[in-house]
Amino acid sequence: MSSAAGSVTGKLPFVVRVLAVGTFLMGTTEFVIAGMLPEMAGDLNVSVSQAGLLITAFAVGMIVGGPVMAMATLRLPQRRTLVLALTVFSLGHVVAALGTSFTIVLAARVVTALATGAFWAVGFVIATAAAGPGNSTRAVSVMMGGLTLANVIGVPIGSLAGQVTGWRGPFWALAVLSGLAAVLVGRFVPTTRRQAEVSVRAEIRALRQGRLWLALSAAVLIMGGVLATYTYLTPLLTDRAGIAESVVPVVLIAFGIGALGGNAVGGRFGGRRPMATTITAAAATAVTLMMLIRLSDSPVAAVVLVFLMALTGFTVNPVVTSLAVRFAGDAPTLTSALTTSAYNTGIAAGSALAGRALDSSLGLTGPAFVGTVSAALTLLPLTALALGGTARPARIVAERTEATSRRTSRPPVTTTR
Repeated sequence: MSSAAGSVTGKLPFVVRVLAVGTFLMGTTEFVIAGMLPEMAGDLNVSVSQAGLLITAFAVGMIVGGPVMAMATLRLPQRRTLVLALTVFSLGHVVAALGTSFTIVLAARVVTALATGAFWAVGFVIATAAAGPGNSTRAVSVMMGGLTLANVIGVPIGSLAGQVTGWRGPFWALAVLSGLAAVLVGRFVPTTRRQAEVSVRAEIRALRQGRLWLALSAAVLIMGGVLATYTYLTPLLTDRAGIAESVVPVVLIAFGIGALGGNAVGGRFGGRRPMATTITAAAATAVTLMMLIRLSDSPVAAVVLVFLMALTGFTVNPVVTSLAVRFAGDAPTLTSALTTSAYNTGIAAGSALAGRALDSSLGLTGPAFVGTVSAALTLLPLTALALGGTARPARIVAERTEATSRRTSRPPVTTTR
């Protein structure tokens, strides 16, 4: 997509922001259920803990389904894959909104998770190719910013709408909005076709690089550290810091704003100095979480540290995602899907360990302790990456627009990064 490639200092192509709309909707649906679990449990005649499987099922669907769907749609034109993913995503929400049994709603959640995995895998590839090598990290940060914005705006609005209209209301809204997003993607995402050389074998061959797994390990650890603490943030704020329960949503919004800022910082500086940016941010995250253990009995300190935890932790995400896609060269689709799986693996593992730590002698500070250790461990793969180097030559994604393909039969250009 050379024609669409942005310059190093220029504005990002509009298509990147279109893709961010999709990630916003998908981020909203992943987390909005948390605020509606009691009502959904009552309506579907299950316990609240059983209703929580709706969240777990989505995460598992993302972990497993992302790579699977990336391979299943590998030979489809990318725009068609994105439109198909959003269409299935929309229909999944229609089925859930109409569902009268827990099993149907659970199955619909798994289907929407598979569609989300396919969208993320292909979306990252299109965004980085459209932006060009100089702006690829910025493009990833904008796409991930859609997910973060979902936590700041989409989830609170969805939860409020669920209280007013019932839990089915937000599902209908997401069905309609994702249908409109499919139209938007079909209108603004350029038509592309795969080169013949792109194959499942090439995608799997790309996974043989040790530096790719170092980047994925960093993604698991940093997300596990931040989300381990975030998952059990409410009891820490109310029972230890003495913050009123009614004020907790404001603190969560501060977390979301910090995450948006972190994405922006990572996108701005990570392209030029990826290792300096990520190592500094990971170290700062570990220090912030360690301070949260000691200072969380102060309301002001707790709020400031929650903001800083998000700011520093989310700085790492766009950089390691961009590096992983870069390392894959001409076979980035499976790698892109694996980055999404890595983040969700971090969320699942970090939350599970944090839950155990909460029940241990560490008490309310247990999750922050788990987060501190995980963030500190992130420095290991990042340091190994820094020592091994990240700037080895690799080709840009081998894709062209249909119009370009008709105008010229020249082979794809190779670029040194």
